[in-house]
Amino acid sequence: MRISGIVSESIVDGPGIRFVIFTQGCSHACKECHNQETWNPNGGKEISVKELKRQLRNKKNIRGVTFSGGEPFQQAEELAELATYVKAQGWDIFTYSGFTYEELAKSDDVNIQKLLYLSDFLVDGLFVKALADIRLKFRGSSNQRIIDLNRSRIEGKIIVWGDE
Repeated sequence: MRISGIVSESIVDGPGIRFVIFTQGCSHACKECHNQETWNPNGGKEISVKELKRQLRNKKNIRGVTFSGGEPFQQAEELAELATYVKAQGWDIFTYSGFTYEELAKSDDVNIQKLLYLSDFLVDGLFVKALADIRLKFRGSSNQRIIDLNRSRIEGKIIVWGDE
């Protein structure tokens, strides 16, 4: 898979201390995106899921793993494989996407469905500069939702994290 980079310990990319993987390649090209260097699908560097698992193997102080980008769902097969490993370690998964939950949920791509199922939280929607707000936690613009996917599955409706 192709990644833009890794942050081995972050407190700004989801709750708790997180291992963050920035995927490479994004077809959304949101105006004024702060990760424009991740747009080119041929940029970044190639890394195997096996290598990412090796890097995660010795992590002791993290709450979970964040998939950011780029657009993680454009590399859903590899990330779903990694997510299976992450969940086996007892960590949660926080995934960012420019796609909305509704768009992802109706996809007939089995890998997109698997990554969506394995994710605990989804920040969905395109970044919209006119709706940008630096006070928002873990997201850039107010149209983006942080969806608690586990609770949403149980309750049969979208549950936005923090709206309890």
